[in-house]
Amino acid sequence: MTHALLAAGSSVQVNLGNSLAKPSESILIILAVAVLAVAPAGLIMLTGFTRIVVVLSLTRNALGLQTIPPNQVIAGLALFLSLFIMQPTLSQMNQQALQPYLHGKITSTVAYRRAEVPLESWMLKQTDGQELSLMTQAAHEHPAKPRDVPLASLIPAFVLSQLKSAFIIGFVIFIPFMIIDLVVSATLMSMGIMMLPPTLVSLPFKILLFVMIDGWTLVTHSLLMSFR
Repeated sequence: MTHALLAAGSSVQVNLGNSLAKPSESILIILAVAVLAVAPAGLIMLTGFTRIVVVLSLTRNALGLQTIPPNQVIAGLALFLSLFIMQPTLSQMNQQALQPYLHGKITSTVAYRRAEVPLESWMLKQTDGQELSLMTQAAHEHPAKPRDVPLASLIPAFVLSQLKSAFIIGFVIFIPFMIIDLVVSATLMSMGIMMLPPTLVSLPFKILLFVMIDGWTLVTHSLLMSFR
């Protein structure tokens, strides 16, 4: 009876995705849940979402509008712009890693390594050398070339570079609106109007200027060009 149980149990196999076979539906469900769990963090840390959402938020603040456009609109636009920018990289990851893994041609470990290559390549192009050196020195790492930098050091360097670029673009956007505020404030003071807030008077002029130059399109175009 013991031999019969062993014979029956020997036919039970669990496919964890580390063999050259199509992954089972259970493994695919687990992978899908894992991807959905880490997707928000990955979207913020591994794409251009951080730079885009910061620039759009600074543009709204430069106009003097605190809640218009709403945060949902800002985040939604940043999301789709990030996916648009990342589309070539995502397509490469899909062709080289995901599709071969789903068809059982490579193991999950090989798929992960293949997907890591185009993502790291894109992140390195968007990361300044100063931030990269800072993180590698803090981790006591001495990579021979940038491609040898591990993700644990590359990701924070990438995010720091994104914040730096976003604030530089935001500074340039703030300049014309600050000039309008200064002109309106000086005009009101020369006219002896002290009780009327200058920001209340300058707001329509800033909105008019922004509409005349097609500001949102101009900011979006500048963001897209900054990633190239």
